[in-house]
This record gives sequence, C-alpha cells and structure tokens, in this order.
Amino acid sequence: MEDQNIPIDINSGKLLDWLINRRHCSTGWQVHVKTIREKINNALQDMPVHEEIARLLTGTYINYFHCKRIVEILKETEADSKNLFGRYGSQRMKDWQEIIRMYEKDNLYLAEVAQMLIRNITYEIPNLKKQIQKLEQSKNDLQKKAADYKKSETQARSEFQSMCKNLRIEGKNIKKELVDLIVELPQIYTEVVKKCQSLREAVEFYSAFIHFVLGRYHDGGCVPIVQYVIDKGNTTTYQWIYGEEPLSIVEPSVDIEIEDQSAIDLIDDQNAIDFNEEVDLDEGGEIDWGDINVVEENNEALDIDLNISLEESGIVVESAGHEGGVATGDEALTILDNPKIRNDFIDQLLELEAFFKLRLYELKSESKTNLLSLSQMQLASPILQLSTMDSTQNMLDNVQVVLSTILDSRVQHLHSIKHSPKYIDILTETLKQKREVIEKMGSIQKNIVAKKKDITEQIEAVHVTLKLVVQRTKELQFDIEQELSKKYNNRAVRLTGGINNM
Repeated sequence: MEDQNIPIDINSGKLLDWLINRRHCSTGWQVHVKTIREKINNALQDMPVHEEIARLLTGTYINYFHCKRIVEILKETEADSKNLFGRYGSQRMKDWQEIIRMYEKDNLYLAEVAQMLIRNITYEIPNLKKQIQKLEQSKNDLQKKAADYKKSETQARSEFQSMCKNLRIEGKNIKKELVDLIVELPQIYTEVVKKCQSLREAVEFYSAFIHFVLGRYHDGGCVPIVQYVIDKGNTTTYQWIYGEEPLSIVEPSVDIEIEDQSAIDLIDDQNAIDFNEEVDLDEGGEIDWGDINVVEENNEALDIDLNISLEESGIVVESAGHEGGVATGDEALTILDNPKIRNDFIDQLLELEAFFKLRLYELKSESKTNLLSLSQMQLASPILQLSTMDSTQNMLDNVQVVLSTILDSRVQHLHSIKHSPKYIDILTETLKQKREVIEKMGSIQKNIVAKKKDITEQIEAVHVTLKLVVQRTKELQFDIEQELSKKYNNRAVRLTGGINNM
C-alpha cells in the first residue's frame, strides 16, 4: 500500500524506451502504425462539419486520443444510424472504431504518442522558440539599421540645409539658383569698398613704418591695390592698368548650361555698345562730305595753312584711350572681380594683418629690441610716434573686418561660380548628392518599416503556433499519464524532464 502512494516518475525524453523496456510496446510498432495512418487519412476525407472536430485537426499531428474524441462526437452526429443492437450502421463510425481497435492492439497508441511527445519536447517547441529568437534578432538588426540610416539622413539633411543656408538658396533647382546669385557680387564688392575706407590710416601707418625702417618709400606703395581701392573704389581692371576710364565696357558673358537651357547670359545686351555695326551705304547711309571739287578749286584762293598747331590755337583734343578705350575680356572685369587681382588684393590684406599682429605683439611685450624704441622714436614720423596699443588694435580690427568680408565662404562660392563652370558643376553635384542621400535614406527606412511589420506578423504567427503546440503537448502529457496510471492500478504517474521546461 505504501508503494501505491509513491508516484511513478518517468523522464519524458526516455518515455518510449521506458515503454519498450516494460514491454508495454514492441520494438516493431512503427510498421503497424503506418497502416493506421493510412486508414486515418482515408477516414478524414469524409468527416461531418463539426466545430470541435475542426479544432482537433488543427495545429498538431492527430493521435489516438483525438481519434477517441472523434468517435465520441460521431456518436452524436451518427446517432440516427444506430440499430436495435446498439451498433452503428454509419461507415464513418465503423472506420474510426476500427482505427481505435488497431491502435489499442499491442498498445501501439502508447508508442506513437510517446514519440509525438518526445518530438514536441525535443524538436518542435525548441525550433519554434529558436525561430522566434531569430525573427526577434532580425527585427532588432533592422531597428539598428533604421537608426543608422536615420542618422545618415539627419547628417545629410543637416549638411544640405547648412550649405543651402550659407549660399541662401532653397535647394530645389540648384544650378539655376546658384547662377542667380551671381548678380549679388557687385553689391558685395561695394560693401567691401565701403569697409576699405577704414583702412586709410592703417595703410598710411604701414607705409610710414616701411619708409622709417628702409629709409625709402616702396615703389608703387606698400599695398598698392588696397590703396587703389581706398582711393578709386572697385574700378575696372582697364582703369587699374592704364590709369583712365574706358569709353565703353564689354564684360565677357558668363555662359552656364542649365538643364534644357543652352546658357544664361549674365550680361545685359541692351547696355553693351556694338562697335562692329556696319553701315549700309546702299540704303541711303552715305556720308555727305560736301562738294569736294569746290574745296579743291578754292584751296589756293583761300590760302589756308593746314599746318597750324592745335595746341597753339587753344583747341584741346582728348585721347580716345588705349586701343580705342574699349575694355574687353579680363580688363572689363572690376579689380575685385578679376581673379588674379582679387588674389593679390587678399594677399595684401593678409600682409597688413600679419604686420599689425606683429606690431601689437611688440607693443605688448615691451621688448628692448623693439624697432620703435624710445631712442628711435625721435626720428619717426608723427603717425608712428602717436601710435598706441589701442590704435594698433583698432587698425588690426579694421583689416580683419575687410578680410572676413572678402573671404566669406559664400562670397568665395559666388566668385568661383562666376569664373569657373567646372566649379559650379561640382558644387551642384555635391548638393544633389546630399539631396539624393536624404531621399535614399528615407526610402530605405520605409522599406525597413515594411520589413519590420512583416517580421512582427511572422513572430505573432509563430507565437500562436508555439502556444498551440505547448497546449497540445500538455494535453498529451496529461492523457499519457492517465493511460499509464490505469495500467498500474491508478497509481500516480508523472512525466519529468524537458516536459516541465516548455
């Protein structure tokens, strides 16, 4: 009686071996089960419509206990085929009752359900869990990729917006917007000229310093272009070279291809003077020189001295200028717009900046080797003698203000756009690439969202399957424990091991 109260513990992974060792089942049980499976498949072809039968046949492999439940259901659905002797005339019932008898012979059903239980515990459930883990990992990987792509998109968008903001364009029709900016250059150069007026004292100080140190003035001035801009402004290169204003200016056109347009000509043709205009002499365009014969006949009579000096007569004839006074090509460009002269102008500003930085350092250090020591100051010009640390700092600040204006990244972009078609192509392509990266990153993120949604749906579907398999496995565990308990006088039977880790 004491043994009757002790439960029988069976390792679920070794259940089939336990059944064979205890001679509940034979080793050749699989051969006979094949015949039963064939009969089940045939019987399933003719089944009544029933909700519980549909549930039994969903999700897992049909087993002996399912067959018993189907027979119970058929007792209700096939009740009208029952005769006086309690037998059913329905072929459905006969088929399933035959299946039950075949299962119970030599306990074939125990071997099969034991194998099913082991397969579920060892393979089915772990594989479903691994599948969920892989899908979760894929989902996490997609999440990380989405974050990376979002970061790349944000960075590209920031760079694109920063460049557009710096250039002051919207970034839609990039090349056209860049070309349209060139018209701002004259206004920018006017601002530079205005700021250069504050450099007059700095240039005078620098020139006086060079004269004091070298004992002579520098030929053409120390910073001639800066001095010229202060005095004359942003004139044409022609005037800078020849010292006189041109009679007319024919600035070279800036031809930049923009999509379907062949070129954009930034020069207003209406303001240009056409010196190549031909006069049609056949259309009444002759020049009336008067009666030449009359002049020849009366020449001697009038006795006019044609060798009279115009200067003696008081008539002043102004020169027509160099080569006719027409500024063309690079000579038509203003000095701040002319790439070479502009570079020289910037170099001279940098020269001034370096000088005043060094001068300020000398004043602050109060070195005995200072070039403008007290013993030397008596020989210096007043502008040098009266200079202080504050005035030197002020002149340095003025130079740096002009430098910051002319070296502003946007100004340099505009200058390069005007004078280098290749540069505008590179700049346009750079902005387009930034924009394409933004669009591409956005598209990839949309695809990732769709993939994540698909994976989420797969995970949910596998979870449903796993839940169903676990549920059926627990049901199978319960049924097996009950069947084995009957064979041991209702002694408790417990399946242990992996069955408890589902």
